[in-house]
Amino acid sequence: MPSSRSRASSTPADATADAPADAPVAAPAAAPADGFVRVRGARENNLRDVDVDVPRDRIVAFTGVSGSGKSSLAFGTIFAEAQRRFLESVAPYARRLIAQGSTPHVASITGLPPAVALQQRRGAPSSRSTVGTLTTLSNSTRMLWSRAGSYPEGAERLESDSFSPNTVAGACPRCHGLGIAHEVTEASAVHDDSLSIREGAIAAWPGAWQGKNLRDVTAVLGHDIDRPWRELPKADRDWLLFTEEQPVVEVVPQRDRVAKPYKGRFWSARAFVLHTLADSQSETQRAKVLQFVESGPCSLCGGTGLTRAALAVTFAGRTIAELNGLPLSEVAEVLRPTASLAHATAATSRASSGEGTEVAVTIARDLLSRVEVLTGLGLGYLSLDRATPTLSPGEMQRLRIATQLRSGLFGVVYVLDEPSAGLHPADAESLVEVLEALRAGGNSVFVVEHDMEIVRRADWVVDVGPGAGTGGGEVLYSGPVDGLADVEASVTRRFLTPRRAAVATSAPGHEEKPEEARETAQDAPASRAPRVPAAWLELRDVARHNLRALDVDVPLGVLTAVTGVSGSGKSSLVGGVLAERATEHPLVDRVVQVDQAPIGRTPRSNLATYTGLFDAVRASFAATDEARARGWGAGRFSFNVVGGRCEVCQGEGSVTVELLFLPGSWAPCPECHGARYTAETLEVTWHGATIADVLGMTVDEAEGFLGDVPAASRALSTLRQVGLGYLRLGQPAPELSGGEAQRIKLATELQRMRGGHTLYLLDEPTTGLHPADVELLVAQLQRLVDAGSTVVVVEHAMDVVAAADHVIDLGPGGGDAGGQVVATGTPGEVAASRASRTAPYLARALGR
Repeated sequence: MPSSRSRASSTPADATADAPADAPVAAPAAAPADGFVRVRGARENNLRDVDVDVPRDRIVAFTGVSGSGKSSLAFGTIFAEAQRRFLESVAPYARRLIAQGSTPHVASITGLPPAVALQQRRGAPSSRSTVGTLTTLSNSTRMLWSRAGSYPEGAERLESDSFSPNTVAGACPRCHGLGIAHEVTEASAVHDDSLSIREGAIAAWPGAWQGKNLRDVTAVLGHDIDRPWRELPKADRDWLLFTEEQPVVEVVPQRDRVAKPYKGRFWSARAFVLHTLADSQSETQRAKVLQFVESGPCSLCGGTGLTRAALAVTFAGRTIAELNGLPLSEVAEVLRPTASLAHATAATSRASSGEGTEVAVTIARDLLSRVEVLTGLGLGYLSLDRATPTLSPGEMQRLRIATQLRSGLFGVVYVLDEPSAGLHPADAESLVEVLEALRAGGNSVFVVEHDMEIVRRADWVVDVGPGAGTGGGEVLYSGPVDGLADVEASVTRRFLTPRRAAVATSAPGHEEKPEEARETAQDAPASRAPRVPAAWLELRDVARHNLRALDVDVPLGVLTAVTGVSGSGKSSLVGGVLAERATEHPLVDRVVQVDQAPIGRTPRSNLATYTGLFDAVRASFAATDEARARGWGAGRFSFNVVGGRCEVCQGEGSVTVELLFLPGSWAPCPECHGARYTAETLEVTWHGATIADVLGMTVDEAEGFLGDVPAASRALSTLRQVGLGYLRLGQPAPELSGGEAQRIKLATELQRMRGGHTLYLLDEPTTGLHPADVELLVAQLQRLVDAGSTVVVVEHAMDVVAAADHVIDLGPGGGDAGGQVVATGTPGEVAASRASRTAPYLARALGR
């Protein structure tokens, strides 16, 4: 069995950067014949000079607690090196067009094939990016409608581009393919039809002299400007509001004898509003005319973004817009009849119908096979026109996996980041089948994973730890999955063997340290009886997305888990309806949504600033004798304030280096070397550390250092309690995962707990968490409930569901097949339900 080891290193490290996702890369030299990727001297981030051998052509799971270094090994080292080697073969000028990371900190890697990384990240903020464009299914559907669609009699055949709202040929001329039109209507332009034009009936026209000018021009054109608007002929009203004509007439001022006649140009209300929105540089003017605009589905294309010519073509009785709006599971049913035709039969019907031709059969079969991969991954509830910004990172990654499965690549290393994220246990089984298909195609699959069911199905496991941050960075084991059971230092090993009970909960008043909780919670039985609700929040006739006429009762004063397959309506119920209606209940004083949105979008936002503990740290530095002698207040120790910050990098700690014919890159600031502060500011120390030193500490390290600063100590303690002890205080917000951001928000709430009844709503807080860290999270959720609050959590992790007091299971399927309450009650009662897809997995978590 290949061995793995870690050793201390004295070799200086280079600058690091995250490797971009989805970049296919090629490795150079031929791999050794023994079939292993051999890593030597890996020092990326917290890795401690790691040596490890990882087999190719296998499914390899990288495990370890959050922050242990497994992603640094899989992505930051193995994938980053494969990418670097590929880019070395690319022309320098072309290289500048490719996003690239820096050279990984590793002595050598041999046996490395080409690599493709599929990381979790949210969709690009573009409404034109959809499920169809991301998976390239839209290309095939457009070809199907172009080549095999049923055209109106006499209509010319359209090219495939004519069926895309993102092309000049296919985009609706009114809304330019967006499907949303900003239109001026009579109702929006005329607010009081009893007024005359002279009295200001056309509110959308400008005021002051320009408005008077338009009224005078209108009078010269022969329109009655003193008659009430409602009494004017409709043809005149429409012309005044919507015409594109701009006649120029001579206006003779009637009241000003000094003024001379002038040429006045007419603008309709719509022309003036749209011109102002398009060309005005004044935000005030733009905001003013927006009140005269109605935004909604484009009336010309019906919100599809397509031309009328494209919408006149059908296949299987549907327009391409109608097909794009169907769930993928229904798309498969539309395609199946054509795809099942024999090619011989199709050839004979070539002349009679485009839908039965050999071309139609070929395209339909290819489309059907690709759609079935997506439905097999639990994504059958998505539609082709679903915008990617609305997808979760887990959904995005599974879409990319499905695309790669059809790519036909051979001999590639796929590096995946928690592909099970956001998946119901029932859908995770299909995911394993897809990973096995990638392996069967002659590829290697390296998976950073916390789902133990996925890990058990792997061929090999690389366990990193034993702890997080500086307490991790060692490869504890690399070998077949069963062998991990003999590694006592591994936290993961306990979760790979059958367990006696679900996640234990701490008794009220007893708080364990994170390390103690990880050691004891797994073996302790969950003996606590479910709490009795203090009251019920009744939701009736709920209608939101796929929730239709839903009635459900949510208990207050307990921990409730909302479960169901992906797309069943969980987030719509909790994050949408419940968040809005909860405040109507007299018992609920406050609603707090703890979501996975970033805590900030720039490097200036970090863990310390978001939680507020940095205020206490800066105050402590300002209170030192040295700071007082210099007359410095707390603002001097902010990297956002002129005076204390380094002015070369503006407190960023790094600068952009632009290179001729090469891509720009980030490098440590040459002045402050990444410290963010001026050298003068760093002369002030507190307990022997500078303010930059404190920002560089992990939460675990800082808890001891800042123990005598109550405000900071309290925040650090709650951060450790939710499993974030490995994060650096100054870690920039863009580097945090969605799960980490959510737990930072939860920790912030924990330290600010106040009187009154608060309803906490969380959406999959276990994303990115090792099972050992899930135990810590559950203990904190129980703590919130013990303090008198209500916690409702959307969750797929059965350990969390088993620890809840009440469960609401939605389904039975996703999309249109979901949106119903399948089962509700205590975990034990839901586990006994025969109608619930969650029940068998919950029963297993309960030890039944």
